Amino acid sequence: MKFGPVSVSEAEGAILAHSLGLPDGRLRKGRVLTPDDLKRITGAGLTEVTVARLEAEDLHEDAAAERLASAIVPDPERAGLRLGQASTGRVNIYATAPGVIEVLADRIDALNALHPMITVATVPAWQRAATNGMVATVKIISYGVPKAALEAACLAGQSALRLKPAKHKTARLIQTTIDPEAKGEKGQAVTKERLDRLGVSLAPECQVRHDVSALADALRATQEELVLILTGSATSDPYDVAPEALRQAGGEVTHFGMPVDPGNLLFFGTLDDRPVIGLPGCARSSAMNGADWVLERLICGVKVAPGDIARMGVGGLLKEIPMRGRLREA
Repeated sequence: MKFGPVSVSEAEGAILAHSLGLPDGRLRKGRVLTPDDLKRITGAGLTEVTVARLEAEDLHEDAAAERLASAIVPDPERAGLRLGQASTGRVNIYATAPGVIEVLADRIDALNALHPMITVATVPAWQRAATNGMVATVKIISYGVPKAALEAACLAGQSALRLKPAKHKTARLIQTTIDPEAKGEKGQAVTKERLDRLGVSLAPECQVRHDVSALADALRATQEELVLILTGSATSDPYDVAPEALRQAGGEVTHFGMPVDPGNLLFFGTLDDRPVIGLPGCARSSAMNGADWVLERLICGVKVAPGDIARMGVGGLLKEIPMRGRLREA
């Protein structure tokens, strides 16, 4: 691509590089200049204009953005994504349903390293998305890019993005209490708010004694696809009341603890092949905590292994939640 100032008489068919304010109106950058445009520019007393002119090996910014977006998401319906219209070298990509976004980061990194004018920005991997929420944007910075560089980017970024929609549609929250007079409305309400974001229905409130046998009985009685536990006393050990109750009910504890704060005291496992999450006490607040990352992935059928939890530590220092019983800097 050739870029720079040229005589107005030589600018026909070139792309206007910078917007021009003329007495009879504005010519916006990116416009392909016509003879009428040149008359207006000359009439304004200008003799020179900065333009971009594509060469045979170049592809226009909009066509390039469309082609790259289609490579990243070759089958939008299957991927649960929607591609926006190309404009000024940009194509935005949107979710078509609630879910979490799977990003093959190595592919996005590879394509972004190929040519400085070819860029793709995405939300973080596994971030929750709402219907019509933007999850990525393809942007060609210049007015055109070499076709060879674009083809290489398309190959590098092939099928790098897709939505994992909510798989589980029903959930139950079991809360334990040490004080029989204690109420569980707060935990129920905040949990419902979290689940509503992904279209999951929460069963009516369930509260039992903070006791292994009582909680195990409640777990066995659940019929919902996802089971959540919020204890009246913090779960401080893999053999504390809640994880031990899950084992006694016939389930399995997959992992205890996480390097995310707030959210350290989380555990998760399975019961009859259904996900079970022991929520940390900070889940009584609507503020983001580590449990959100695990909950959203499991709702969407994304497998979470201990290794996945271990990798959450980088970026896992979240905003403090004032309602916590013991603050970091208490």
